[in-house]
Amino acid sequence: MSNGTIIVTGASRGIGEAIVRNLAGRGYSVAGLSRSGTCAAGTGYACDLSDEAAIVSAVKAIAATGPVIGLVNNAGQYASGRSVQLATADYEQLMRINATSTFMMAREVHPHIKSAGGGLIANISSFFARMGVSQHLAYCASKAAIEAMTRCLAVEWARDKIRVLGVAPGYIHTDFNYDFFHSEHGKELLANRVPVRRVGEPEEVAKLVGSLFANDIGFLTGETIQIDGGQAINL
Repeated sequence: MSNGTIIVTGASRGIGEAIVRNLAGRGYSVAGLSRSGTCAAGTGYACDLSDEAAIVSAVKAIAATGPVIGLVNNAGQYASGRSVQLATADYEQLMRINATSTFMMAREVHPHIKSAGGGLIANISSFFARMGVSQHLAYCASKAAIEAMTRCLAVEWARDKIRVLGVAPGYIHTDFNYDFFHSEHGKELLANRVPVRRVGEPEEVAKLVGSLFANDIGFLTGETIQIDGGQAINL
């Protein structure tokens, strides 16, 4: 599977950046999509993932450079707030960035991976996809949609030798939440809810994603793997 390019969305920072570095370190050619076009260890492409035309153009440009063998749908936004105050436009915007862009990217990449002889699509969701979380309706719904797409596309595209898998991180260190998880409240939350008693690192998610590409387990498809320190199963 190494003779081609893997596309990673949301590649400029956080989990996306870590995934790019991991895949590049394994010898893969990586094309990173982000608003800025920044890509730390691959070729960067500027792309607004809420814009269908931009997605079509970016995938076409990448495919013109050679075979496409994989896709990591990582880009996403986070938002919270009371559901009774959630504006329809804000709900639809979050769904478009998190879920609809995942569908559009997969659709546009499909013929290229198929023509390359098959490959892997990895969709990054969240452990929130399977939980009931107060004041997170749009975010949880968008991530649940990604997991549903993972199952449906895995079944539909198996005949094309395209595997589709999900990765659902728990609490992961990012620039956005660094201060919170180093506060007393954040430390207490981790100690009480996460069995391993710490927050995860982007590199840990990247190692999982990288191993899914590198090991090429042909009989594994349609599943979403939780990487959350055991939080989702902690009763």
